Amino acid sequence: MSLNLSMLFIISGCALVTFIPRVIPFIVIRNIKLPAIVIKWLSFIPICIFTALIVDSFIIQDESLLSIDWRVLIAIIPTLIIALFTRSLSITVIVGIVSMAAVRFVF
Repeated sequence: MSLNLSMLFIISGCALVTFIPRVIPFIVIRNIKLPAIVIKWLSFIPICIFTALIVDSFIIQDESLLSIDWRVLIAIIPTLIIALFTRSLSITVIVGIVSMAAVRFVF
């Protein structure tokens, strides 16, 4: 596969379009004092994202029937325990990946 100039511009443009919305809010918010209620509300966002990812992963819809993917639920348990005790996102993500890999290897 060769990389020509137009492909390099497309990749650079995609990187820029992805980078700008992720960095600009941090630059703008850095110098603004947010009210305490906003800070409290923002503290719940990681929990909401984590919950949405978990529920989306282990609930399966077959035609009109909902069921639980037990393999995913087995991997969620150690991940949730580590998340509650360490409160570290990076350690939680690593434990989740290793747990899911182990469950897929065994089952």
